[in-house]
Amino acid sequence: MRILTGVQPSGIPHLGNYFGAMRQVCALQEKGESFLFIADYHSLTTSPDPEVLRKNIVNLALDFIACGVDLDKTVFFRQSSVPQVCELSWILSNVTPVGFLERAHSYKDKIAKGFSPNSGLFTYPILMAADILLYGADLVPVGKDQKQHLEITRDIAIKFNNQYGEIFSIPEGYIPDEVAIVPGTDGQKMSKSYDNTIPIFAPEKQLKKSVMNIVTDCKGLEEPKDPDSCNVFALYKLFATPEEVQKMRENYQGGNYGYGHAKLALFEKIWTTFEPMRKRRAELEANLPEVLKMIERNGEKAMEEAEKMMKKVRSAVGLR
Repeated sequence: MRILTGVQPSGIPHLGNYFGAMRQVCALQEKGESFLFIADYHSLTTSPDPEVLRKNIVNLALDFIACGVDLDKTVFFRQSSVPQVCELSWILSNVTPVGFLERAHSYKDKIAKGFSPNSGLFTYPILMAADILLYGADLVPVGKDQKQHLEITRDIAIKFNNQYGEIFSIPEGYIPDEVAIVPGTDGQKMSKSYDNTIPIFAPEKQLKKSVMNIVTDCKGLEEPKDPDSCNVFALYKLFATPEEVQKMRENYQGGNYGYGHAKLALFEKIWTTFEPMRKRRAELEANLPEVLKMIERNGEKAMEEAEKMMKKVRSAVGLR
């Protein structure tokens, strides 16, 4: 089974990124042939500052490897290292009805939020389809916000196969039900867009400040509290054992236990959990040239796989 995931280099990783994507990627690399790419072409749809983009690409590579991506088990590469993805995207665009793109919720949502309506944003699902179909992916882990794009990929693959023969396998999506929506410091879904994140690799003082800024109600120290309506408790559950969760629940309900105490307990859990990953990241950063060489070598592996598919595609459409 071939598994493929793409991640945009959008900035500093936070708890939502870790529990929603990073941890899943690391677990899936044990279940099949894993491909993971840094979606730097996709990130251009928002016209990022070039220097910021370059820095984000490097940091994303360090973050994922530090969190457990094994380069012996996962082909981890930059999307732009494989020029065939643009070639396939153009070929697919000629079998993709405009209606497929017009119905994409993501495009409409971004325009509503003030994004510039450029053609790259509009044709984003075609490039995503090329990413997936180029490597013959069987399983594609996606967030719920990307589910429709994967459905469009499947529709494009079926339409291409009907027109040119059985070239592409039809990928299946993987959206695990157990992935929790991680609340941010304000109670909304944790997102850089909402400025409510808790960075996983922040320095100790910054991390503690983020945790202590989590919004709670105004109940006093001595009052019993409802753990199931508390953002601090929701985050604590992601790190703690069942026994620790039960003990924290009793603390909340028993009174004489303040939100400050709960926040400190959460901070300790986060700091301890990511300690080995912080050390690993520091080691990788100290040896950055070698890390980047490994990513480039993986890009060469990905390009070899991509070329195998493109030979079939070019032949099918009459270019060879």
